[in-house]
Amino acid sequence: MQLEIESRNVEMTPRWKSEIETRMADLQQRYHDLTHGRVTLTKNPHHKKLDNVAEALIVVTLPGRQTMTARKEDKTFEEAIRTAFDAMAIELRKYREKRASTEVRTPPIPPLRGVICKLFPKEGYGFILKEGGGEVYFHKHALQGLTFEELNDGTDVAFNLEEGEKGPQATTVQRPSPLVL
Repeated sequence: MQLEIESRNVEMTPRWKSEIETRMADLQQRYHDLTHGRVTLTKNPHHKKLDNVAEALIVVTLPGRQTMTARKEDKTFEEAIRTAFDAMAIELRKYREKRASTEVRTPPIPPLRGVICKLFPKEGYGFILKEGGGEVYFHKHALQGLTFEELNDGTDVAFNLEEGEKGPQATTVQRPSPLVL
């Protein structure tokens, strides 16, 4: 990893430079794909009445031109360096967690197809004969875009299936989508 260390309005001390190099090496050991790092220490001469005149800015580059930044101000440069590197470690950890938790979406399973083979209108249920054989129970509440009165023996339907208490049952029953050839 390429590391740049610079200072503005203050002379860089060997102690600060050593601290920065040690902390950056620690970050690089935990996050192997860091490609570039830049640390800038700045003394703000305009705010003489403010306590926080020491500023540490850390910029880290990851593959894919992803850049992370941490900027902290404190009373001394040692404290500013420490808090800025702690903040950078937190940002890198959050970034890794976010990247690791990506959800892979699979395309929806196409519904099964079949025909209505038995209807019990007074009870509000029926059975579907699946393509390839086998009967599947369905209840009138599983109908989507259809009413129970529209159904007849031999009506083509598409349905989703799950295992019920007494065997397979349709969770949704709808008109089949037109076949694309």
